[in-house]
Amino acid sequence: MSGPGKANDLLAQIPKAEKGLPPVHSWNPEFCGDIDMRIARDGTWYYLGTPIGRKPMVKLFSTIIRRDGDDYFLVTPVEKVGIKVDDAPFVAVTLEVEGRGEEQELRFFTNVDEQVCAGSEHPLRVEVDPQTGEPAPYIHIRHNLEALIHRNVFYQLVELAQARVLDGRSWLGVWSGGVFFPIGAEP
Repeated sequence: MSGPGKANDLLAQIPKAEKGLPPVHSWNPEFCGDIDMRIARDGTWYYLGTPIGRKPMVKLFSTIIRRDGDDYFLVTPVEKVGIKVDDAPFVAVTLEVEGRGEEQELRFFTNVDEQVCAGSEHPLRVEVDPQTGEPAPYIHIRHNLEALIHRNVFYQLVELAQARVLDGRSWLGVWSGGVFFPIGAEP
C-alpha cells in the first residue's frame, strides 16, 4: 500500500484473534506515515475530521492501538500509521466497587468496553495541572496505554477515599487489589 493507510484498509489487515487482543506490542511493520485519525479527550474517535459513529469500528481500532514513547499508532502485521491522541486513548466511564477498605476491588469499564481491576498490574495515578490545580486521574489499561478517568467516576473515587500517611505526609486515596492509590494530599 502506498502512503498512509485508509481506515478500511487498516481494518481489513487486523487478524481475527482466537481469543483476546491482537499482539500489537510484538508487531514491527514499517512506519507508513500519519493518518487523519484523532482520539479526543472525551474518547470520541475522529476520521478525516468526522466522528466515527459506529462503535464496533471504534472497538476494533482500539484493539490495534499502540503507544511508543509519546506517539500513538495503529499497528497491523503489515502497516504502522500514526494517529493523534489528545490525552489518553481510552476513557474510564463506569466504576464497580466490591468489598471495603484494604479488601476493596475497583473495576473500571472503558468507553470501548474493556474492563480492568485497579491493582499492581493496573495502577491508578493522578496528575495535577500546575496552572489550574485540576486533577487528571488515569488508570493503566494495557501495554503502555491508559484511560482518563471520567469526572463522574473520579467523584465516586473521592467518595471512597480514606486517609493514610505515606512518607510522613497525609493523603486521601483508595484501595484496590491490595494496593493503596493516593488521589490527593489531605488539606
